[in-house]
Amino acid sequence: MKTIGLLGGMSWESSAHYYRLLNELVKERLGGLHSARCLLASVEFAEIEPLQRAGRWDEAGEILHRAALGLERAGADLLLICANTMHKVAGQVTSGLSIPLLHIADVAAAGVRAAGLRRVALLGTRYVMEEDFYRERLAGHGLDVRVPGPAARAEVNRVIFEELVLGKVLPESKARYLAVMEELCAGGAEAVIAGCTEIGMLVRQRDLRVPYFDTTELHCRAAVDWALKG
Repeated sequence: MKTIGLLGGMSWESSAHYYRLLNELVKERLGGLHSARCLLASVEFAEIEPLQRAGRWDEAGEILHRAALGLERAGADLLLICANTMHKVAGQVTSGLSIPLLHIADVAAAGVRAAGLRRVALLGTRYVMEEDFYRERLAGHGLDVRVPGPAARAEVNRVIFEELVLGKVLPESKARYLAVMEELCAGGAEAVIAGCTEIGMLVRQRDLRVPYFDTTELHCRAAVDWALKG
């Protein structure tokens, strides 16, 4: 089994979900007492988030780059950035590394395409929904990406940063998210991508009438497949 390197802490709530999922998936595949070989570098999100808001992405990327180098030196064979938003600096993070990065948007797109779908609703932080780094990555796989309008984007982003990253899962916020998703699907989206690792805390497949792609789960499944191959 290869060793999976996790760049986490953005937020630790979703990083804990990564750790649990990786181990559950390995146990599911191998049985018995098997668990995932993994290393976790958990950064301080209170340092990262202000840099995001200020547009100081190079500084945030440097923090992650140093952590990624540490994971490689510690013996990681594969790198996961355990946050959709910080894939904005994926190139900087992996500069000089010899181990591969499993890009979360590629994994999400592969899941959608494997289901025979193309038109997707994308929810995430405002950076994921409004900037090109994520939407264009999905579009490069042939997906037609739809995002909410300005007011809905602001609310989706607010719930992430004021509630989910703090571990608050509120039924009224879930209702608002589902309403946004339903509106996008009524406008032609065939599926929903949860483009933030915390959204899976709030919305599950059973809550929707269309296919739902939880990027955290997809990321973990792809990582375990990679770690166990050969």
